[in-house]
Amino acid sequence: MDVHSKEIRSYNMSRVKSKSTKPEEIVRKFLFSNGLRYRKNVEKLPGCPDIVLQKYRCVIFVNGCFWHVHEKCKKFSWPKNNKEFWEEKLTSNKKRDIDNISKLKFAGWKVITVWECELKASTRNKRLAHLLLEILNN
Repeated sequence: MDVHSKEIRSYNMSRVKSKSTKPEEIVRKFLFSNGLRYRKNVEKLPGCPDIVLQKYRCVIFVNGCFWHVHEKCKKFSWPKNNKEFWEEKLTSNKKRDIDNISKLKFAGWKVITVWECELKASTRNKRLAHLLLEILNN
């Protein structure tokens, strides 16, 4: 069986979660253990932020490096097959992210992005400590 067949790739892509991903859970557990309370996936805000800390007027997006085009990241590379589709799809995702962040900032929200690659075991503690400082410092 060809692991790169269209059917297998389609099945694999259908299994990708958009909410409550492992990176999101890592961030949420860290925030909760540090006494911060939040709401998840608030649809009334632009971009439906993954985490909303109303008390600090702060939103957090926990982005997958591939889906949100984290350039210069080892976890991101442009797909070689069906290039036109993927360039349009991923570029659209990135543009939408920029637009949503702009709207949130204009509305007075502090916007923080945590990338999937920043949560790997070797850098996780440092990134989460920095996240806490970002939230608490105005």
